[in-house]
Amino acid sequence: MRLLAVLVVIGLIWTAGLFAFADRVSRLTPAPLPEAADGVVVLTGAGSNARLDAGMAVLEAGLARRLLVSGVNREASREDIRVVSKAARRLYDCCVDLGFTAANTLGNARETAEWARTMRFQSLIIVTADYHMPRAMLELKTALPELELRSYAAATPALDARRWRETRGGARLMIREYSKYMTVLARETLRSLKPAGELPRKEPT
Repeated sequence: MRLLAVLVVIGLIWTAGLFAFADRVSRLTPAPLPEAADGVVVLTGAGSNARLDAGMAVLEAGLARRLLVSGVNREASREDIRVVSKAARRLYDCCVDLGFTAANTLGNARETAEWARTMRFQSLIIVTADYHMPRAMLELKTALPELELRSYAAATPALDARRWRETRGGARLMIREYSKYMTVLARETLRSLKPAGELPRKEPT
């Protein structure tokens, strides 16, 4: 009975956390344009077109000097990305960089950190999907603790963040992302309790 009671309490805490996470996601969009920063970074993934649109809107508004598209498919060309982003060629050619090394969110954070430090930027605007933003910001703040990071979320066409429980796909996406977020949060909490270098960072699968 004691074990059952513990499991029930854990389940209730996990469920409460899920609903709090979903509420946080639902409040991220629609997002007003952020304050200006040195650079803007678009993290690619599901619904990348909306993310690219949002990132280009920031650049076109003069709110950042350069844009990095992180996690670009290795088979995509620079022109492919320009066409998808609908960017003006002049702005695209002068101010957009592509990153091809990232294959997941942890990779995005490392790729972004290398770019930002190379550019000597002090502040970044982060663009990604609404549901992905909490985990992305957690990874990026770990990789770039010295930078000021501002989020600019893009709504996910396949997810109504305010009605995620009403569809199987929405519920599956929210639960999966919450689980990944908690995995990263637990990893970083453990890292903070251990001497540096004892716990490697791994991307949740």
